[in-house]
Amino acid sequence: MVKLGMIQTVSYQNNQKGIARVSQILRKLGRQETDIVCLPEQWLKENTISDFDFEFGEFKEIARDFSMTIIPGAFYEKDKKNTSIVAPVIGPKGEFIGRQEKIHPFDYERDIVKPGKEAKIFNTACKFGVIICYDMVFPQVANTLTKKGAQVLLSPSRIVRRGIESWQMYVQVRALENRIPILAANVENRRFGGNSTIVDLVENNKVVNTKLTKLKKENSVSKEFKLKKYQKTRKIRFSDANKFS
Repeated sequence: MVKLGMIQTVSYQNNQKGIARVSQILRKLGRQETDIVCLPEQWLKENTISDFDFEFGEFKEIARDFSMTIIPGAFYEKDKKNTSIVAPVIGPKGEFIGRQEKIHPFDYERDIVKPGKEAKIFNTACKFGVIICYDMVFPQVANTLTKKGAQVLLSPSRIVRRGIESWQMYVQVRALENRIPILAANVENRRFGGNSTIVDLVENNKVVNTKLTKLKKENSVSKEFKLKKYQKTRKIRFSDANKFS
């Protein structure tokens, strides 16, 4: 069994207050023995992070104290040549163990953001992949991560209110296509529509359906998964695919 969690954030006056508040929630999830936690994309007031170690120092301490993996969200990162949107991953020893770049910048982001080129697998309490917001629209991202061995997909997202219905459809379809649970975290405020969602899968007489858990306002959730139960149905699903042109 692995215990997976996510946090739905609201608007905070500044980064310091936001991180202090979310740190309280992370500690609560840590006391619940949550193994991996995902936060939304760009939930901080200042979303360009120049020093991840400094900005998320408290998160690193929490990860170490509770042996917890934390995906703090996804943020702009600038170097001398390029701007990327990056989801860093803090491992259970309290150190950054890697980062996933956003592969499909959305709309205005295309003018300033360099796309990522690789869908990466991380391995702590389980094998997982990170899908950043708009990457959920493109089936190959989730499918590539699953075929690389991901047992669960976590998605830092920032979805406006008018896009919530479509977004939740994408998340459910990706879970069904790949026979894999997905935790998709969103921001909730006047502009962004919340509804952070866990998509679990239930099978009844060879028919697989989705089982949803949704969040409202500032909130968190932690849920146990027996990830081995998805392996058989996933293997069958992938073996049913025929080559065609």
